[in-house]
Amino acid sequence: MGTPQHRRHDSPPPRTGNSESEVLRGFLDYLRTSVAAKVDGTPEPMARTSSVPSGTTLLGLLNHLTHVERWIFLGDDVGDWQATFSVEPSDSIADVVARYRDAVAQANKVIDDCTDLAAPLPRSRPGRPAASLRWALAHMIEETGRHAGHADILRELIDGATGR
Repeated sequence: MGTPQHRRHDSPPPRTGNSESEVLRGFLDYLRTSVAAKVDGTPEPMARTSSVPSGTTLLGLLNHLTHVERWIFLGDDVGDWQATFSVEPSDSIADVVARYRDAVAQANKVIDDCTDLAAPLPRSRPGRPAASLRWALAHMIEETGRHAGHADILRELIDGATGR
């Protein structure tokens, strides 16, 4: 376990605009940045090593969130959600973080093009109605926040680093 010298100060919640869209997007971007920061800068072997009985790793969490971003906003199909928590041995921290940031950037383009929170996302899934942008943003806040909390604990177990 790490030492307190690695502690960071928490960043306060974002100050966003007053519209529902600005608030939702502001909190989602805040969580996205936080979870990526937990992985970035972690010692390479420790980012893929689990310290908990479930086998969850920092790289696995970020890889999973990459798939969720792509599933919700880009319409990618995911056949095995549990498999999204695994990374290839050849994947470096930089690779996984870059893929996450790329998925976020692509998702943000979709979000930026949707001006009505009640409108369905522009993705095609045969036999399934597309979710509204409001639902997608709320779900991504919940999903990213949940896994950011997991990442907080895993990172503290690795080297004592805390904070956002």
